[in-house]
Amino acid sequence: MRTNLSEGVLSESVMAVPPLALAQDGTFDDAANKAIIQHLEAGGVSTILYGGNAMAQHWPMANYADWLDRLAALSADGTWLLPSIGPDAGKMKDQAKVLSSRSFPVALLLPVVAPMTQQGVADAIRQFHAEAGVQVLVYIKTDNYLAADILEALFREGAVFGVKYAVPRTGQGRDSYLDQIIAAVGVDRVISGFGEPPAVRHMLDYALPGYTAGCVCIAPALSTALLTALRLKREGEAKRLLEPFADLENLRNEISEIRVLHEAVALSGLADTGPIQLPAHGLTDEQRARVADAASKLMNVEQEFAKSRKL
Repeated sequence: MRTNLSEGVLSESVMAVPPLALAQDGTFDDAANKAIIQHLEAGGVSTILYGGNAMAQHWPMANYADWLDRLAALSADGTWLLPSIGPDAGKMKDQAKVLSSRSFPVALLLPVVAPMTQQGVADAIRQFHAEAGVQVLVYIKTDNYLAADILEALFREGAVFGVKYAVPRTGQGRDSYLDQIIAAVGVDRVISGFGEPPAVRHMLDYALPGYTAGCVCIAPALSTALLTALRLKREGEAKRLLEPFADLENLRNEISEIRVLHEAVALSGLADTGPIQLPAHGLTDEQRARVADAASKLMNVEQEFAKSRKL
């Protein structure tokens, strides 16, 4: 597992956000998680985040250290592995104790929900950083979650590493909140935070260095090629590479981003992800059939694409 980060690390790879594979009894499935990680690494992905798609906010604290240690042991030496913390301050305090004795350089702070204040979230981040010695990647999903001046102060203090930005927008106008965040922490520290489709505009219009994604878990070579095309401003090529993701992404938007991805990874034939953690639940038979079709098609495209790259 990689522990030393260089400048521009957010542009080096798609940041994959995989589900966590569990056995039927709810214990950590080493073989299945290893299969997912190795598939990502073989497809060119060197940054893996265990966040919302892994239901990290619902991991029992009794398992937190053990599961992170297992994931770290399954990752290649050059893979940057990010754990998640929070969303509540009490859990952050317990997690700081765990992470202070390990070598994770950055952790994602899952979005804090009410009751909260912006200054309270900022102070919780400061406390976590002081106790864990780990910087925070702030996950922003709602408008004006943290004011830009607060983020700037946390960044200058060294408590914040950067921002995972995932505020949905309609229309083609400028996103003033995103512009403010870029001005506060620098464009190289802001990553597009909700999949391949929004990354196109984020990287082309705002010059963000990269993106996080879930479907990359099935199609890492394809997603990596998309990242390269966006870096090079090849919009036409990027849109062609994006097309195979559409069916599965549409189902994620229609049904549930997390639940669909959890089962899609299994239905693609990659690895048995097992039961999703409570308080989520599995798909209906009708939903599962639709997801199986989309996941299989994406995996087929990925395999053909990866094969063509090796010729």
